[in-house]
Amino acid sequence: MPTHKSAAKRLRQSEKLRLHNRTRKSQIRTLTKKIRQDPGAKQAPELLKEVSVLLDRYATRDLHHQNKANRLKSNLSKLVRSAQNPS
Repeated sequence: MPTHKSAAKRLRQSEKLRLHNRTRKSQIRTLTKKIRQDPGAKQAPELLKEVSVLLDRYATRDLHHQNKANRLKSNLSKLVRSAQNPS
């Protein structure tokens, strides 16, 4: 337990931020799972666009590293493209 008033406040703030970040990461995971389960679905490109926007937004807020966000977007778009155009 914190002994100083400022440490107690910092503990409250970090817990609030942790819960906030957890919901955001869960949202990203849920959308990527939907895309990976059925990349050939009609709604897959729309989901991909939504995930890309969210990843960019969260990368600027340091929820994910920028390179990780770019890697996820790239891998998902490759998956959707190959499923949409099987050549």
